[in-house]
Amino acid sequence: MIITISREFGSGGREIGKRLADELGLAYYDGEIITLIAKETGMSEEYIQNISEKGVYPYTYQFAKSFLNSSPVQNSQIQVLVKQNEIIKKIAQKGNCVIVGRAANAILKGEDTIDLFIYADMKSKVARCKQKADENENLSDKELEKKIIEVSKNREKFHNVVSNEEWGKKENYDLCINTSGVDIKSIITPLRMYIENWFRRN
Repeated sequence: MIITISREFGSGGREIGKRLADELGLAYYDGEIITLIAKETGMSEEYIQNISEKGVYPYTYQFAKSFLNSSPVQNSQIQVLVKQNEIIKKIAQKGNCVIVGRAANAILKGEDTIDLFIYADMKSKVARCKQKADENENLSDKELEKKIIEVSKNREKFHNVVSNEEWGKKENYDLCINTSGVDIKSIITPLRMYIENWFRRN
């Protein structure tokens, strides 16, 4: 059982992923993937995280696999991209896991996965970001909206590096979940039941 979760920033996708993993007894991968990339490349986790969040990859994945530009910065970006794809595929080979983000749905295209996309209206995303914010982070609603849009666009850009399918388009996922005004805890059990039935269909 492999569950991939793509999500808009502030939609609660990470919480859904962690709670589903706990409910189903599955391995959970999110920031853990950054740690694995750092271990295998020798780069810092902060640097790898920055590349992932900024969406600065200069090439498509197929091009990156076959060619390394002479620029050291671009080389390191490509190395992170290729290593991330390798690690996600290795994780999937072990089975029984939840993978949040990292374009895992595109990387594992054709595998026996259930691909979720989590989204919400802006009001709910702002409220959720405020609830989860560090005590030293005091962004206004307008500033949060700008951050939400920026992070989600970067996630879309990264997804487009490894896939020709449109990020967030319902046809490219097995289940899309609108978390606007929803208590995440309340949907985990019915979602678990849905997922279990999904895998039984085969």
